[in-house]
Amino acid sequence: MSLLLAAGWLILLTLIPGLEARMSLPFAFFHSSVREALGLPLAITICLLANLLVGVMTFWLMGPVVHLFRRWPFFERRIWPHFAKTQHKLHPYVEKYGEWGLAFFIGIPLPGTGAYTGAFGAFLLGFDKRRFFLANLFGVLLACTAITAICVLIEKGAVSEDSLIRKIFIKELVEHE
Repeated sequence: MSLLLAAGWLILLTLIPGLEARMSLPFAFFHSSVREALGLPLAITICLLANLLVGVMTFWLMGPVVHLFRRWPFFERRIWPHFAKTQHKLHPYVEKYGEWGLAFFIGIPLPGTGAYTGAFGAFLLGFDKRRFFLANLFGVLLACTAITAICVLIEKGAVSEDSLIRKIFIKELVEHE
């Protein structure tokens, strides 16, 4: 596999909502062609940068997208009030935990968390660009560190063959090679 193709696969996997680095990093670790073409340091860097870009682009696009949707009466009457209610309920937590709370939310590699949902939540909660960028940076660093650590543990044999973590991370990749 060529360097550009391997990097393209990692970027593409990172851009999938809900998967992000949770998919691209294990792919980099356990897909031999990608690992040979890029090496682990470059592959991890590509996944990290692509995941940072996911958050920044999503946050940047939220303003124009919401502005466009709010022009439609149905959205303004039926959907926007739910967002406003959520925004009002979450505001005290944002005041208490700020960027660190958002960073932790982005950084925990569980379903429903990550850069996409963090950017969406930050927009709804009124984060400015600087506060979101810091939260996104620390959150993505946390997520990539945690996923890389899990991959290293699997690779070194510290995670048993029949464990749930091992099945989640490498079952599909091994079957397709």
